[in-house]
Amino acid sequence: MTGDTTAGGATVGGASGALVELDNVSKYYGNIRALEGVSLEVHAGGISCVLGDNGAGKSTLIKIIAGLHRHDAGDFLIEGEKTTLASPREALDRGIATVYQDLAVVPLMPVWRNFFLGSEPRKGSGPFKRLDVALMRETTRAELLRMGIDLRDVDQPIGTLSGGERQCVAIARAVYFGAKVLVLDEPTAALGVKQSGVVLKYVAAARDAGLGVVLITHNPHHAYLVGDRFVLLKRGVMSGSHTKDSITLDELTRQMAGGSELEELSHELERAPVPSHLGGHPGGGPAGTN
Repeated sequence: MTGDTTAGGATVGGASGALVELDNVSKYYGNIRALEGVSLEVHAGGISCVLGDNGAGKSTLIKIIAGLHRHDAGDFLIEGEKTTLASPREALDRGIATVYQDLAVVPLMPVWRNFFLGSEPRKGSGPFKRLDVALMRETTRAELLRMGIDLRDVDQPIGTLSGGERQCVAIARAVYFGAKVLVLDEPTAALGVKQSGVVLKYVAAARDAGLGVVLITHNPHHAYLVGDRFVLLKRGVMSGSHTKDSITLDELTRQMAGGSELEELSHELERAPVPSHLGGHPGGGPAGTN
């Protein structure tokens, strides 16, 4: 991939130095095309946003990057090396951490236990080997604070935190465990305006910590607030790819909402006669008009 290409075909970026790069990647399930010819770049200290409606192919893209599914065509490169990931564990070992929408936390366990879940440090030896609870508590508190999350009590069950706070804990965990690339699956989808703002602040903090971030979202306003690059998917095909300086929020929103299809629908609705039993005028217009 030599550069990002807008829907109109203009080249707007370069591929040098990408932590992760997808070049014309496709994925098929039998005769079903889930993705075809999708390209994406993820750079250190940058946020690449993938936008699309339901069924656009965002989930398939996540699964390829996260090592859950193998791509069928095109090239998947990690730091310039062509790669086919065999498992999520391999993706983690290569520095790619994925935070899914459901977060996969244990609600009744304390924050510090969820922070280290599956990677708990131990102390002692032999039959006296045990979890190093003091280290986990202190590390969790310090790492959250380093990301700007001032949590009063890391012993509280993570289920008592707000949705935005749980997302932020997951982001801080990925940073602590050495992720180079952070993939976020619709992190603001179920959140209100204030909580979404909190999450976006920590997404930006991960970027400022030097990570390459992939933000999967259907919200162009959230994407435009933090994003550097935008890839739009429609029915598994890339309908546009832009850098922030090449597209406005209004145009991004228009393309996300359907662009010309939406305008065509608007014209059809304007022309559509209102049936007489719904109050329409026999001539086709609303009742009471000339």
